[in-house]
Amino acid sequence: MNVPTTVSHEERYRTGTTTIGIVARDGVVLATERRVTGGSMIMNKNAQKLFKIDENMGITIAGLVGDAQVLARYLRAEVSLYRLRRGAPLSAEGGSTLLANILSGNRYFPYYAWLILGGVDSKGGHVFSVDAAGGSVEDKFVSVGSGSPFAYGIVEEGYTRDMSTSDGVDLALRGLTAAMRRDSASGDGYLAHIITPKEYRELSEDEINKRLKALKIPLPPPLP
Repeated sequence: MNVPTTVSHEERYRTGTTTIGIVARDGVVLATERRVTGGSMIMNKNAQKLFKIDENMGITIAGLVGDAQVLARYLRAEVSLYRLRRGAPLSAEGGSTLLANILSGNRYFPYYAWLILGGVDSKGGHVFSVDAAGGSVEDKFVSVGSGSPFAYGIVEEGYTRDMSTSDGVDLALRGLTAAMRRDSASGDGYLAHIITPKEYRELSEDEINKRLKALKIPLPPPLP
């Protein structure tokens, strides 16, 4: 992610981060790293780029910090209102459409953000790439941000349609690690959430570290 700096419009639009969404046979995996940059400076090493929206839905965020966080709060509020009015959760497709409409409806002051929405509903698991212009594209796996080319190289090679969410977490961690090794805007740790029809689960730091050790990936340095 980025904070505003005195760089050009084009440079500000680049989404300095790496986020991943994967559809597994039993649910969805969302994962990110934790670095925030401002130009060439590392502004924060413990950023929250992964948000629970509802019991069946979450998003990853990339882009300008303020815009991305506002979108997360806005979407969470609208999804909560939908649940209250209808007595049922909004579908993943409905959530992606709502988010796309929010982005496309703000033409004069666009949000500099790119998001992955992942969720589970009656049709199964879904991940959508939702861009700043309001485009929403569904796929079996998605990566967004400046480190995404490196992450895609790992995820596309390792993905299978019958993989479990547990295997999906390991694949996402491997993809993030590849991005963090080559993309200077990505680094400093991992976040991962699993969404299934039964629960929304945020993996603890200890659980992620155990997986990293099993995968023979060096642990990120502890925060000061």
